[in-house]
Amino acid sequence: MLIRYKRNYEKIAMGLLSFMPDEKDLKKLQQTIKEYEQNDHWQLYLWKHEEDIIGIIGITAVDKALVEIQHVSVNPSHRHQGIGKLMVKAIRDMYKNAEVRPSELVAPFFEKCEEDEK
Repeated sequence: MLIRYKRNYEKIAMGLLSFMPDEKDLKKLQQTIKEYEQNDHWQLYLWKHEEDIIGIIGITAVDKALVEIQHVSVNPSHRHQGIGKLMVKAIRDMYKNAEVRPSELVAPFFEKCEEDEK
């Protein structure tokens, strides 16, 4: 289930975001978290399974008709279980009246999900 990011989840959020290829550098990671905290158009959600937070998904609400997924990351020990797909589906359900599309960074993940569905 998706839960909205709060500052007390900062360490787990940074840990999950650090699995993203563009977020390896600590300063870049801190800037990204700060952007999610301060920019109203950027929203960060954590995926909670039972009592554990095992995934993260970040979006940018470009406008009312377009939402772009910027980050998708799942704890390595929970990968290949469809968690990423569930997070994307939850975002699509949340933003039913908007087009949900991937950023360049997460486009390969989207393509893989579409291939798996075929």
